[in-house]
Parts: sequence; C-alpha cells; structure tokens
Amino acid sequence: MTVFSTSSSTSSQVKGGQLAWPGLLALSCAAFTAVMTELLPAGLLPSMARPLGVAESRIGFLVTAYAAASFVAAVPVTAALRGLPRRPVLCGALLGFAVSDALVALSSSYPLTFAARLLAGAMGGTLWAMLAGYAARMVPAERRGRAIAIVLAGITLALSLGVPAGTALAGAVGWRAAFGTLAVLAVLLVVWIRLRVPGFPGEPRHARVPLGRVARRPGIRPVLSVTLFLLLGHQVMYTYVAPFAAHVGYARTGLLLAVFGTATVAGIWLTGVLIDRWPRRTLLVALGVFTGVLLVLGLAAGAHAVLVGAVALWGIAFGGAPTLIQTALVDASGPADADVATSLQTTVYNAGIAAGSLTGGVALDARGAGALPWTALVPVVLALTTVAAGRRHAFPAVRRAVAPEADQPAGPGRVAVPCTAGDHAVRRSVGHGEGQ
Repeated sequence: MTVFSTSSSTSSQVKGGQLAWPGLLALSCAAFTAVMTELLPAGLLPSMARPLGVAESRIGFLVTAYAAASFVAAVPVTAALRGLPRRPVLCGALLGFAVSDALVALSSSYPLTFAARLLAGAMGGTLWAMLAGYAARMVPAERRGRAIAIVLAGITLALSLGVPAGTALAGAVGWRAAFGTLAVLAVLLVVWIRLRVPGFPGEPRHARVPLGRVARRPGIRPVLSVTLFLLLGHQVMYTYVAPFAAHVGYARTGLLLAVFGTATVAGIWLTGVLIDRWPRRTLLVALGVFTGVLLVLGLAAGAHAVLVGAVALWGIAFGGAPTLIQTALVDASGPADADVATSLQTTVYNAGIAAGSLTGGVALDARGAGALPWTALVPVVLALTTVAAGRRHAFPAVRRAVAPEADQPAGPGRVAVPCTAGDHAVRRSVGHGEGQ
C-alpha cells in the first residue's frame, strides 16, 4: 500500500526509494511455490497414475482441478478476506499449500488427492490476488513496476527451471518426495514472511470499495481484456507446440521449450529494467514482437533456425508482458484495491488459459497444426490494439502513480510517497497501525 504512514516498519520499506529485497524475494518464492504446486503433476503422469490406480488422463485432471478451483475461488475468497490483516492471509494461503502438498505426498486415494488439489487451487486464487498488490505496498510508487517484476519472476523461474527440476527430483527419489519437498518449502516460506515481510492492515468496512465499482473504474476493463487476449493467443501456441513442431519437421520439442523458458527469464529481467520508465512503450513493443513472431511461425517456421529464433523472441516478449499488464492494473485500481482488481485478473487469466487451450485444440482438429499461428494471431492483435487505444486510463504514456502528489505534503514522522487516486480511501485507516 502506498500511503503516508506513521508505521516505522512500513516506512522502512520505502525509505530512500530502496527496494525491500528480502521481502520481495520471499514473495517471489511464494509465486515459485504456487506454480510448482500447480504444474508438477503434469510431468508425473505415468509415475502417479499406477499408485493411485487411475489412468494417466485422470492425473492430468489434477492440474485441471487446481485451475478450476483457482478460477472459482479468486474473487469471492479475496472479497471475503479484505478486512483481515494481509500478512496472516498470505501465510494462511501458504500453509494451505503445505497441507495440500503433504496430502498428495501421503495419499493413496485418488478422490482424496483430487480434493487436496482443489484446496491448493483455492489457495492459489487467494495468493495470486495478493502478490502484486503486496509488492506495490512495500515500495514507493515509482518502484512498483520493478517490485512486481521481482515477485513475478518466481513464475518464470518455476516454469523454466523449477518444473523440470521437480520432475527430475521425482524421477530420482519418487513423486511423493517431490510433493513433500514442496510442503516443507511452503512452511519455511511462512517463517521467512513472518520475519522479513511487513504486515499491512486489511481494509476497514467503511473504506472498502465494492467489487463492482472497482471493475468499473476507468482502465480496469481494458487491462482485463488485454490479459484475456494475450493468454488466449499464447495458450493456443504453447499448449500445442509439440504438434506444431512436428508439423514443420522439427523433432526436438524439448529444446524448443528450453529455449522458450530461458528467453522468458531474459524477458522479465529486461522488463524490470524498463518498466518504471517506459511501461506503455515496453508493452507495445512486447506485443508487437509477439505479433511478428506469429507471422514468422505461420510463414517460415519450416526453416529450423528461424523457428528456434522466433521461439526465443516469443519467450522474451511473453516473459515480461504479464508483469507490465499487472503493473498497469495496480496503477489503474490503486494499491488499496489491488487485491480485488487482481482477483478479477486471476479469474480472467485462468479463463484465457482454458479458452486458449480449447481454441487451439479445435483449430488443430479442424485445420491442422499449420493453422495455430494464424489462430493465435487474432487475439494477440486485439491485445496490441487495446493497449494502443488505452492511452488515457489503462496504459498511459506517463504513469499517474508516480506523478507528484499535490494535495498532501509530508509532515513530521511521515514518508511522502506519491500515490494514485485509488489510494486516498486507505489513508483514513493508516493511523490504526500495522496489521500483524
């Protein structure tokens, strides 16, 4: 929360414009743990199916269960918990992950395992709704973009390194040990967060903005639309990269995925450097590069060097785009209401994943793998167009979040931090102290 605060703990996070590295890295590890918990079963289909007595497709449904629960829970759970201090809610979500992963590690019953995955999904919906807003509240407004990039780097590291490493660990010591390790990691993270992440109060009832009003704020719907379009287009290609590679005669799908994962790390690093100075321009370039990549894949992917290069550019462009979009959402909503706005984005994000996978599958069955880049191109162009048109509220050339504050100078014992209009409602509750 970017506020005028009398809390020494909160003030210490923003003093001198410094990033609160220990706390931000803890949140990044929380993102890493969430992605690992969500996706690890996808790499363990054969090894999990036999002990649980089900077909491999049923193990795949464990990933579906997580996504579905996250989709359903994000908005109502976030709304229900708005009044509670933020740090206990964050720790509670991580403890929920620990319980879920421990149950999966110990269970020999598919129904129990499925129920544990539903619990993990609900915790994931709660966690994702909090992370960007929490990061924004830990730093000055002019550092929000970089702070969010650091936290969301946990996603990239989980996709590029964590999931392959987790799969390898499961192959060496068993899938139960892999899930047990995730449970232990979640508990250790709770300790880290209690020690190094500041506490923030929940929203008093009289200061809460209704969810519908947050959704109707200028800029929110364009940002959510870009989220949907980008994930839909990305998922059309990413879900079916193996059949597309086979279509163009490239047999090393694993190498393509490794190139993509490594490039996303570069993309999120580059975004962290640029986001606080040129967020709109950086997002336009990223979406423009992704559009160009899809054109190249549609026209010239038969040249394998071109294919690998295009996939690398795709990874760079996509690696930073979610951070840019989420920063725009926090700016449009204000950190005070970022949890609610991000819960809406979590729902839209999962809808985009589901819609993209479904759309890509329909295109693959109806027109073959060669149609995938052209199918993905349409929503990506829509995303690019929406950003280009959203100059006033959603994706401004100059971030209002870092404009000089005119109405309330700093007083004794206060740290002057620029904020958005959405922050003003929170100031009424600042004097109540820091939530524990």
